Amino acid sequence: MTGNDRRVRRTRRALREALVALIVERGYEKVTVQDVLDRADIGRSTFYAHYRDKDALFTACFDDLRASLERELAATVEGPSHDDPTRPIGVMFEHAYANQLVYQALCGFSGATAGTRLLHGLVLDSLRDHLTPVGLKLPADIVASYHAGGLVAVLVAWVRQGFPQAPAEIARICQKMITPSVMAAF
Repeated sequence: MTGNDRRVRRTRRALREALVALIVERGYEKVTVQDVLDRADIGRSTFYAHYRDKDALFTACFDDLRASLERELAATVEGPSHDDPTRPIGVMFEHAYANQLVYQALCGFSGATAGTRLLHGLVLDSLRDHLTPVGLKLPADIVASYHAGGLVAVLVAWVRQGFPQAPAEIARICQKMITPSVMAAF
């Protein structure tokens, strides 16, 4: 690995961290590229060498988060808890709790539409992947859409309230609400 690769990773990390912190402070819509540059102490030409615009930087932040969550969800399918169909819910809340600042940027009060839309897509895809092979009586897309909407709504409320319950507790609450409707789909 060359020093140049480390410099690229360091630059990208600084830009992502600056954007996330600014979104939490001000909301996505109020943050400009110049604000990110000032916070990260990065030059404009360097920024544009890595990202097209603020939206591309935001998407890159979410891509990292998505990859991390997908790895953790995949481990539930292969790990010792693979027999528990509600385990992915716990993983989702644990992931949010472990990455609070990024989730606050995604779900915060100001300009959260883009973040919650991305988050909804991730949860929907994960649920669809978990439900498709199990042989539901109802269409997996509809069941996944229904539950993704509810889970994202609870997740957003939990984040906005400042994570008042432990991840395991909020997951348990969701599991109690979700289990009857999942069972109705079989």
